[in-house]
Amino acid sequence: MKPVRSLARVMLSGIFVVSGVRNFQNPGRLAPAAKPVTDRVAPLLQKNVHPRFPTDAETLVRINSATQLVAGLMLATGKFTRPAALVLAGSLVPVTVAGHPFWKNDDPAARNNNQIHFLKNLGLCGGLLLAAADTEGKPGLRWRAGHRIGHSRRSVQRVVRTARREAKIAARSAATARRLPG
Repeated sequence: MKPVRSLARVMLSGIFVVSGVRNFQNPGRLAPAAKPVTDRVAPLLQKNVHPRFPTDAETLVRINSATQLVAGLMLATGKFTRPAALVLAGSLVPVTVAGHPFWKNDDPAARNNNQIHFLKNLGLCGGLLLAAADTEGKPGLRWRAGHRIGHSRRSVQRVVRTARREAKIAARSAATARRLPG
């Protein structure tokens, strides 16, 4: 199963690595399409990230491209695959909304083309979410935390039972010692 997971991650990451490099080198060709989305997120970035965070469309396209390139390489190489898949899924949302707004197209051919690319990106996002949830057959963090809590609870219960037993033994010994002539 491990070779299948590795191959699937490489196949899934390929589009992000290639387009990340291309779009980082030439963000100007995507900036006009990205501008409506970047104009909406710019105030949020300045408010929630940093007031001097860059907000021009070309820089944000370049940041998203670099993010996709790095996360794509991480996914492909098997390093931090789950966080990388989540980052890629998150970076795909603005790309999909900005790049393929089929609902705005009046031309049926353009609408159809954008709708296909929109759905393709939704499929990629679904694959990335599966990759993000994949624990490779190992227990997930939630299970491990719950298991550890259960183990700790049982350990505490054992200690309490032992302490009670020792207290009863001590009480009996004290009672026996009082009865003995001394």
